[in-house]
Amino acid sequence: MRKLIALLLLATPLQAQEVDLELVLLADASGSITQDEIDFQRESTATAITDPAVLEAIQNTLTGSIAVTYVEWAANQATVVDWTVIDSPETAEAFAAALLGPPRLATGRNAIGNALLEGRRLIEANDIQSLRQVIDFSGDSTGNFSGVGIEEARDEVVAAGIVINGLPILDGGPDDPLLQEYQARIIGGPGAFAIPALGRQDFVSALRRKLILEIAGTPLGSATATSAP
Repeated sequence: MRKLIALLLLATPLQAQEVDLELVLLADASGSITQDEIDFQRESTATAITDPAVLEAIQNTLTGSIAVTYVEWAANQATVVDWTVIDSPETAEAFAAALLGPPRLATGRNAIGNALLEGRRLIEANDIQSLRQVIDFSGDSTGNFSGVGIEEARDEVVAAGIVINGLPILDGGPDDPLLQEYQARIIGGPGAFAIPALGRQDFVSALRRKLILEIAGTPLGSATATSAP
């Protein structure tokens, strides 16, 4: 059923319109991520974006709609699902269905700076008007082996008025320093925050919470929040 809905709703090109939020989901597809993990990340995103609490947050925005694109990053970046306006359970289901079929096209080692700049380009190149623009960056390290430096790219993105939030995947458990590295090097902009996922068992709930906060524009009032550098 999801695939049928996706074909029907995504067949028409996205028209210029106003939404509350433009959201780029940048998901790790580098060499440390297996195909099973790629599938898990996509399935988790499909589950989160169709969650009733997430849909309620969308309906409660000023426009009752957001625009989302899902991009996998490694040495290169690959758009898995292009910009889609989500304003109903049906459009959320269409986005979720479109996530599950495409092949993996992002390969190689980390180029985080390039991925952040691609997120900015995708926001600036579309025909969507929005009140807020956010890049949602997830991964399991801050290694950067090619391309633009992380801090340089972050500062360029933030200077363009785009907020970068983070979803670090803490494979080393709660003492993993990756959260602090995300706070110091990746996230930025007014109210920027990072919510850690303690491995697979915590990924969906962390992603769902993060989406709700981003859609609502609510700052994260906890130790994981940090302001723009």
